[in-house]
Amino acid sequence: MKCVMIIDGSLPVGIIANTTAALGISLASEARELIGKKVVDRDGRIHEGITNIPIPILTLSREEIKKEYDILLENNDPDIRVIGFSEVAQKSLNYDDYEIKLSSTNKNLINYLGLCLYGPKKKINKLTGNLKMLR
Repeated sequence: MKCVMIIDGSLPVGIIANTTAALGISLASEARELIGKKVVDRDGRIHEGITNIPIPILTLSREEIKKEYDILLENNDPDIRVIGFSEVAQKSLNYDDYEIKLSSTNKNLINYLGLCLYGPKKKINKLTGNLKMLR
């Protein structure tokens, strides 16, 4: 399995960090197998499990992210988990506010700050193999 995040690289670094954190939390809630077990160091301290696979952060423009998100949702591949983080989510005061705003927003008006894709390595590579790393 493979996970990648695709982020609008023109965003300020704080919004990029927030977007990747939000996407990671959402994915971890759906794919528990991504989190390794707790580990004990030599001094007996317990360290919580962290991701057990690398997660490359790739970049596309905002327009390209929206286009890819729409295509992925239309294709509805059951092997690929697709999570989007939008401006609607980023600007919402809380989850109730997000639900209200999103439910009244047409898909054409939703701008995505980033996407998280998780699925079979070959499929994810085919979708993202030509994208640049975020630097």
